[in-house]
Amino acid sequence: MAEERKGLFRGLINRVTGLTTQSEVEPVPPSSTEVVAEEQKLSFFDRLKTGLKKTTDGLVGRIDRLVLGKKEIDADTLEELEEILITSDIGVKTTVELIRGLEQRLSRNELKDGEALRAALKEELLTRLLVKHAPLTIGGAAPFVILVVGVNGVGKTTTIGKLAARYASEGKKVLLAAGDTFRAAAAEQLEIWGARAGVQVIRHQEGADPSAVAFDACKAAVSRGTEILIIDTAGRLHTKVNLMEEMKKINRVIGREIPGAPNETLLILDGATGQNAISQVRLFKESTDVSGLVLTKLDGTAKGGILVAVSYEFGLPVRYIGVGEGVDDLREFDPREFVDALFQTE
Repeated sequence: MAEERKGLFRGLINRVTGLTTQSEVEPVPPSSTEVVAEEQKLSFFDRLKTGLKKTTDGLVGRIDRLVLGKKEIDADTLEELEEILITSDIGVKTTVELIRGLEQRLSRNELKDGEALRAALKEELLTRLLVKHAPLTIGGAAPFVILVVGVNGVGKTTTIGKLAARYASEGKKVLLAAGDTFRAAAAEQLEIWGARAGVQVIRHQEGADPSAVAFDACKAAVSRGTEILIIDTAGRLHTKVNLMEEMKKINRVIGREIPGAPNETLLILDGATGQNAISQVRLFKESTDVSGLVLTKLDGTAKGGILVAVSYEFGLPVRYIGVGEGVDDLREFDPREFVDALFQTE
């Protein structure tokens, strides 16, 4: 009871003085018991469906209101559908391709009613997601180096922690490198995740040269027989030319120490940013060889359609998606599962 009063008074004082606690600044990774409890409640498909509910309501819900019950589909219907897709963050380029495919079906008399149009759109979306789909395969190089890039706030460090936990649980020897030396407490946050996953973290002091961190991490990975090395990077690269050059330098250092590395460059995108994600992909591709995407925070956003846009427009595979805070809520992307969950409105 005394502890409860103490916590209550501390909270009141913080509200009055404007102070915050460390736990309010940096979210603490959920415990394994919390994750297990959540998994027992819902399957991943159910969590995915729940996480995509706002996107489903904003995209599929509007489509259903437009087409269901219609006895005839015409060019006007497709024009209205085009507007819905564009305003639902599917993207102009991808929307044009989708509508073109539907127009061809219409000319072949395949779209006889609203149900047929809905099914056809689902097929067209899946087809485009499958074009470049490929899960991330670890192997063929030792150590296998994953360079992780993305702007601040997208969940980059958290994603690295979840990947480390996943790979470590599979019995792989993992090493993390705290290459984001610009953001305050970034290395500490990564170390929390590393401790949870049981993996070591290579770090320097705040403000150190990120390339030096990458250099030391590569040396350590080779000497320790590490199977997977995951390197974090600064998160404000897309707005600073000198930091973009720093990214190129990191790539050169990694490639010199471990020939052929990095083997994978993952760009982390916040699913809630909508069309901004497209500009982020474009800018990061100018400074580094992005080979895969991770879409985080898809739960609770109505802008999940951006996943289709960034994957199709840039020809990049979505490796993982995040639909929650739990370690196991970062999953390999499955296009069929994603589309099924998106179109399941009940």
